[in-house]
Amino acid sequence: MRRSVLSVSLAALVILIWPATAFAATDPGLRTAGKFAVLAGSTVTAAIPNGGSWISGSLGVSPGSAVTGFPPSVQSGAVHLADAVALQAKTDLDGAYTRAANAPCPATHNLSGVNLGSKILVPGVYCQTTAPPLSGTLTLNGSGVYIFQIGSTLITATGARVVLTGGAQPCEVFWQVASSATLFPSTAFVGNIMAYDSIAMQTSATLEGRALARTGAVTLDDNRIIQPGGCGVVAPPLGTPPVENNLPVSLGYSLSIPSNGVPVELRGEQFPWLLVIGFGAGVGAVAMGVSARRRRRTT
Repeated sequence: MRRSVLSVSLAALVILIWPATAFAATDPGLRTAGKFAVLAGSTVTAAIPNGGSWISGSLGVSPGSAVTGFPPSVQSGAVHLADAVALQAKTDLDGAYTRAANAPCPATHNLSGVNLGSKILVPGVYCQTTAPPLSGTLTLNGSGVYIFQIGSTLITATGARVVLTGGAQPCEVFWQVASSATLFPSTAFVGNIMAYDSIAMQTSATLEGRALARTGAVTLDDNRIIQPGGCGVVAPPLGTPPVENNLPVSLGYSLSIPSNGVPVELRGEQFPWLLVIGFGAGVGAVAMGVSARRRRRTT
């Protein structure tokens, strides 16, 4: 009887733990690339038909060194052009991109050819060999890491939105794009875009995250990019940002990396270990009770 109870308890633990380990995603670790709101391989260009773009965070380019449109476009952080800081950030971006690309994607999370708009997704790894334009609203629900492996281009439709609920955080959303990313006008996007080639944001598109292009350019057109806080880093408030009717009210902060330069601890998907431990303790208590009753009967 005692062995049976222990077997049942172990089986129950496996059942509880298996979904978490099968579908969990691990933060790919931006390291020093996380200090940047915009990081490009060749150039950063900001068109200025309506006053320019506004970036909360630092801007970097490596191995290129060209930046145009600043000012009148503005950024709140430092600018690093083909220097040692930008080079290290690009190296760290390459590593994060590779780790995200190699994250195991469960067969049930293969959404190739599926429009992510109108879907509600929980933390995990999702893959798309081909990705149609994201239109409508994609909802990410729950605290944990989200990795989207886009095997071709990432394109949004005009007015597309990514919405976070249930404790999801922009700093834990990663878009690994094998080619280029384009956010069409008035898109409200969320997450860290890591594109192999280039990133283009069209008129009035906003990004609560980071635009990180490994080899190509980051092109802006009257956009708002807000480097996210959270995930173990401190995000002190900035001064009053420009008034923008379509700028989400949650975008009032920027990222600050600790002065000691230690990379943020990697975080995996949160799992209720206390529940598992409590369950195991309860099963153990039942087993002990059964064993005690057997001993009393024997004596």
